[in-house]
Amino acid sequence: MTYTLVTANRNYSSWSLRPWVLMKALGIPFIDRVEPFAAAVNYEAFRAFSPTGQVPVLLDGERTVWDSLGIVLYLAERHAGVWPQDEGARAFAICGVAEMHGGFPALRNQCPMNVGVRVRMSAHDAALAKDIARLRELLEEGLGRFGGPWLAGPDFTALDAFFAPVAFRVRTHGLNVGRAQGWVDHVLAHPAMRQWEAEALAETWREESHEAEVGASGEIVEDFRRG
Repeated sequence: MTYTLVTANRNYSSWSLRPWVLMKALGIPFIDRVEPFAAAVNYEAFRAFSPTGQVPVLLDGERTVWDSLGIVLYLAERHAGVWPQDEGARAFAICGVAEMHGGFPALRNQCPMNVGVRVRMSAHDAALAKDIARLRELLEEGLGRFGGPWLAGPDFTALDAFFAPVAFRVRTHGLNVGRAQGWVDHVLAHPAMRQWEAEALAETWREESHEAEVGASGEIVEDFRRG
């Protein structure tokens, strides 16, 4: 039976991107179902298919798997390539995924994902500077230890998928990630990421609270979205 992956707007939904890009990169087939953010709070509408009222959700027959980390762990039990084969790289990838899932609060809040725009940011506060420094450190460590071009070695894994939304954030907000910019450019050029971006730019709907978030981060200097 084919999976169904339920995600939200391509332009905004960083959590949705994680399992979507992983499944695309690994060639895991799925039905692609988009449930747009219709309002600032979509809990009741999303409860129809998600126990948490959030996306992403993976539907596997009668089974519902929720949360981006839960979905990746579920897929890892059924498909090769989610984690690196090398034991050291796998340990690094697992820890990096866990850190991304639960950490970087200032980066999330002050640099929201908005694929289609470019922002000239206001001055970084100490919390954001700390998150950017740690992001740069982690990315550079993975590339240095395992030889690239991906964060845990030669193959795209869950670690790259979990940091893929950060690549959009880096580009949108002009963040300095040092030598890790090479990985940012590399992941943005991946065919799956290019597909996600093309679909984000083609979206015509806008959600007021998400637009307000990116506007609060600085001055929008370019908008490549249609409509």
